[in-house]
Amino acid sequence: MRIAYGVMGYGRGHAMRSLSVLPALMQQHEVTVFTAGDAYEVLAPLFPTVRIPMIGYRYNERGGHSALKTVVENLSPMADLLLRGHGMEQVEREFRDRGIQLVISDSEAWTHRAARRLGIPRISFDHIGILAYCKPHFPPDLWHLGMRDAIGYRAAMGIPERILISSFYEAEPKYPGVKIVGPMLRDEVLRAKPGREDFLLAYFNKGQHQYLPHIDRALRLLDIPVVIYGTPHRGKVENLDFRAPSNEWFVHDLARCRAVISTAGNQTIGEAVHLGKPILAIPEDAFEQRLNAHLIERMGVGMRASLRGLTPSDVDRFLANEDWYRSNMKGRIRDGRVEAGATLERFIAELMHGKPAAAPSRRRALRAAGPALS
Repeated sequence: MRIAYGVMGYGRGHAMRSLSVLPALMQQHEVTVFTAGDAYEVLAPLFPTVRIPMIGYRYNERGGHSALKTVVENLSPMADLLLRGHGMEQVEREFRDRGIQLVISDSEAWTHRAARRLGIPRISFDHIGILAYCKPHFPPDLWHLGMRDAIGYRAAMGIPERILISSFYEAEPKYPGVKIVGPMLRDEVLRAKPGREDFLLAYFNKGQHQYLPHIDRALRLLDIPVVIYGTPHRGKVENLDFRAPSNEWFVHDLARCRAVISTAGNQTIGEAVHLGKPILAIPEDAFEQRLNAHLIERMGVGMRASLRGLTPSDVDRFLANEDWYRSNMKGRIRDGRVEAGATLERFIAELMHGKPAAAPSRRRALRAAGPALS
């Protein structure tokens, strides 16, 4: 079957999840990846890949999201997406030229909307769908943000024929046919032999904006080495070791470290818990990351702190409880890759043979989601 696999280009987490399923999928089907940004840099050397437009956050000088910059600098791609600009026409043309029969999308809006316009069946496969297609599990202080993002996600992506969600935490589906599996653990992670050496691993998904002077100061004041990924810096400075992006070396260090300090992406959390590494989550402003950090604490596998106000005392309090966090990790994470692969093949077979949608019908989903859906 000829499949378009859309991958959200912002950050590397979507690409890492895709890496865990694309090789097996390509053994059975003819797959073309459609992506942009960070994900393009990861996936293009490995798979047939088409570069497409992307929407992403913009940052202020304090390392947080700038609402004004985000809106202004995304006006053009949003217009392209909603008004069928050159980027959307390109995706539709690629779909027609390549004879695409099915779209699988990891939070990627252009491939979702192009498939809907062309009448091509879709499978949604990501983490953030847990906000839109499962019963709300948002803490009271984040409730309004969660509902806003759930409605916005459904408005951008529509209602796909099948929905598959990968998550490090459990949730109850809102509709029949929504399938939830564990994190997508890469081969490198599954092969890794966990150890416990006396250093911390720090990871920033947008370190060029997030690695600010107060973060640097907090980490330098620790009496323990810190290996750091995701920033533009390289080399050793005092107790800090700044390293270049590398899937293999990152997993190697993740398996050997004592604990993890990281922005709160679903993929990184799932891999860390699988390897038994307590997590000090410093989420960026996005609701999904704030919810992930909240659930880390609720599960007892780590602690959350402020990205804008991290101090050495936060790290000391976190490390004082690391044994307790580690004791709560047993049995928490299952490898969702095999289950996800089998589910994708079942979904593909169902859609090839024209079976009715396992996900909620568009009319039912529209009624449940309210008038904001398109």
